[in-house]
Amino acid sequence: MKIIMIGILAAFFFSTTFVLNRAMSLEGGHWVWSASLRYFWMLGFLSVGLFALRRELFIESLKLYIRHWVFWTVAGGIGFGLFYALLSFSASYAPGWVVAATWQTTILATPIVLLLFGKKIPLRAMFLTLIIFAGVLLVNLERAGVNPLNEILLGAIPVFIAAFAYPFGNQLVWEARQGGVRFIPRLDSPAMDDPFCRVLLLTLGSLPLWGVLIAVFSPPAPAMNQIVNTALVAVFSGVAATSLFLYIRHKARSAAELAAADCTQSMEVVFSLLGEVLLLGGALPGALGWAGIALTMLGLALYIRVQNVR
Repeated sequence: MKIIMIGILAAFFFSTTFVLNRAMSLEGGHWVWSASLRYFWMLGFLSVGLFALRRELFIESLKLYIRHWVFWTVAGGIGFGLFYALLSFSASYAPGWVVAATWQTTILATPIVLLLFGKKIPLRAMFLTLIIFAGVLLVNLERAGVNPLNEILLGAIPVFIAAFAYPFGNQLVWEARQGGVRFIPRLDSPAMDDPFCRVLLLTLGSLPLWGVLIAVFSPPAPAMNQIVNTALVAVFSGVAATSLFLYIRHKARSAAELAAADCTQSMEVVFSLLGEVLLLGGALPGALGWAGIALTMLGLALYIRVQNVR
């Protein structure tokens, strides 16, 4: 029960990403700032924290980045940059809870990404991901009766791509940590064993992409509200939620407890919906939307259960 309760709390903090991104979009904030400012804040928080508490690891992380800056630019640019830029872009066209529901397709994307890296994937679990996909389709189909087709596509397709970008970037880091293959270098360093150092390295790797996006789109200067909101996303989602989630996965003593920890993250959809309705005056979903949410959460639970059994 402790793992479940802390996992639900982590999902609550993760959901702030979807709600606050939507809030910034409705206030006219440009999506480039919504995306990039979060990582500028993360860079500051992580640098100060690691320098103060783990100075040697911080210095080792910087050395590792300099030695393999091309790798980190690719991994961070895809796994952090492309992923979050697309999520922020989609918030301009879709409610936060719709983005959160569509984002659950990452559980479908992950085994496909693993297949691309030559890993074996459980076919039985792949079939169950179709339930998740069906739920996501229902959520977006409900919007088809209200929103123009181009808005639906602009709200959904970027999230689908982001669902592949995030595990792809993380898998690059995993492969490098395990010894590297072909074009992926072997990164044997104490910094690779520390999750906060890995996040710092991926954040550093995402910086070139943010620079390119700012230069290409030339967004107007962000308002103070957007600066504050991105700081809140960095604290709530980047620090609090990630720390809580890593804590319960570390504390899990069995496969069943790990499955319970992972399953709690489906609550992001519910919290995003409640946050948008209560804070932003968003409308509740109709029958199709509720059915889609239910299917998405059911698919996640069944998928994790099958993985647990295997």
